[in-house]
Amino acid sequence: MALLEINNLHTYYGKIHALKGISLTVEQGEIVTLIGGNGAGKTTTLNTISGIVRAGEGRVMLDGEDITFLAPHLIVERGVVQSPEGRKIFQRLTVMENLEMGAYTCHDPLEISHDLDFVFETFPRLKERQKQFGGTLSGGEQQMLAIGRALMARPRILLLDEPSMGLAPLLVRDIFRVIKYLNQQGVTILLVEQNALMALGVANRGYVLQTGNIMLSDTAEALQQNEMVRAAYLGEH
Repeated sequence: MALLEINNLHTYYGKIHALKGISLTVEQGEIVTLIGGNGAGKTTTLNTISGIVRAGEGRVMLDGEDITFLAPHLIVERGVVQSPEGRKIFQRLTVMENLEMGAYTCHDPLEISHDLDFVFETFPRLKERQKQFGGTLSGGEQQMLAIGRALMARPRILLLDEPSMGLAPLLVRDIFRVIKYLNQQGVTILLVEQNALMALGVANRGYVLQTGNIMLSDTAEALQQNEMVRAAYLGEH
């Protein structure tokens, strides 16, 4: 049984049919990536899994439990945690306060302290800036904070939405090193990313989304060699 299983998922925005019956799985311990152009339905997929957007049809299963129509906070409590596109940190809260907001489902001070240690070990920069307001951080630091806040919720599966967006190439490499490190520490990851080359470089498997449909799915290595993927998403012609 897959940790996360999506079956025939349809999502609508009014009369717009955004997801048209997609199915995918994420196994425990994997990094799975969704790649595709703007408007393909990548963020909608994550938001539907998180309960932020309601599914019209289909099912989202977590370790055999149907979570399709649970409230978003209950989905987080079950361990499905999203680091959103655009980071969406709390600009007027400090780094520490942002991280504490991520731990709202945990009531054990010892566990929270342990999780903070893990976040600061993963992102030493956040430890240095823990009293600084979120809005004063650089773009790369804000992305670290968004991921750190998600980690504080103890994810069984971490949904990462465009973690490299707007970052300089050097910082992009840093973020992807962190993604690989987190996975090595046992974090299962579903990654949405426009930088298909970097995403396929860290993922085990991938799905290619186009206008709400899954057009291809394969190992990351096979997708990197696929001519359509190379032409459309890896900048090769």
